[in-house]
Amino acid sequence: MIIIKREANLTRNSKETQIEISLNLDGTGEYDIHTGSGFLDHMLELFARHGRFDLSIKCVGDTHIDYHHTTEDIAMVLGDAFQTALGDRKGICRYGEISIPMDEAMVMAVVDLSGRSYVVNNLQIPTEKVGNFDTELINEFMVAFSRKSKSNIHFYQFAGTNSHHIIEAAFKALARSLRKAVSIDEEFKDEIPSTKGILDI
Repeated sequence: MIIIKREANLTRNSKETQIEISLNLDGTGEYDIHTGSGFLDHMLELFARHGRFDLSIKCVGDTHIDYHHTTEDIAMVLGDAFQTALGDRKGICRYGEISIPMDEAMVMAVVDLSGRSYVVNNLQIPTEKVGNFDTELINEFMVAFSRKSKSNIHFYQFAGTNSHHIIEAAFKALARSLRKAVSIDEEFKDEIPSTKGILDI
């Protein structure tokens, strides 16, 4: 049996950010993440661990301005890495969903690796910042990731008053949903999970 490695190693350089990302979809959750933002590091570390993705991210960005370019550009390259690692998406389960509690917060993420980008974000984050991180950037991250990974992502918040807990539950839910969606369906491992015969726009 030929084992195809579902990996990607990508770089992106602009006047605003310099990013290197390595991703293995079939990893064990090992991570080495340095974004320049402690909060974003934390979210991406738990994303890797709960998704069981081996993930390395190195970013040098214009964080003296704020974390906008860093957050959005990392999401873009991470989305590209998923798109590259998934290849033609043959045999994947395609769909994933889970609800994650985090103390008083609970968030559901539903994912379709459909080849089409769309985000429905019903998160209600009560504060403008967590530490020095602007919470509005969570939506920027999800939209950029969805666009580049060609995935459909829905978030629904059932409870939560603490901004950190809500965002952490969202990242964990996204990771666990993607873990399901990228997993191989052994009954259909040689088929594209679509009547179109292709998962792409």
